[in-house]
Amino acid sequence: QVQLVETGGGLVQAGGSLRLSCAASVRTFSSYPMGWFRQAPGKEREFVAGLSWRGDITYYADSVKGRFTISRDNAKNTVYLQMNSLKPEDTAVYSCAVSSKFAGVPRLGTSYDYWGQGTQVTVSS
Repeated sequence: QVQLVETGGGLVQAGGSLRLSCAASVRTFSSYPMGWFRQAPGKEREFVAGLSWRGDITYYADSVKGRFTISRDNAKNTVYLQMNSLKPEDTAVYSCAVSSKFAGVPRLGTSYDYWGQGTQVTVSS
């Protein structure tokens, strides 16, 4: 059973930065692609960024491209989401997820089978 714990959320002003971390409980984490998703109140969960198991392939939602960076440190079983130039519309609960069933970088939430509990990011205007 893989457990994921996100940290790093909080309240920040527009234009500011936050770095989210997602720590996995198992070493096999390093063999799987990882993703970050977010869900704002009243909206559906959406893909934010994804990363291959080697960290050499990344995908980003158009809304965050150029502002967010996903990375991983397999030695620490941790994936990161560096968020810069934050906007009020980035306000959401951010969750990390592991896909143990698919190769590449899945962008559908249904392709991920382990999820963290989420961390709140609030961007004030």
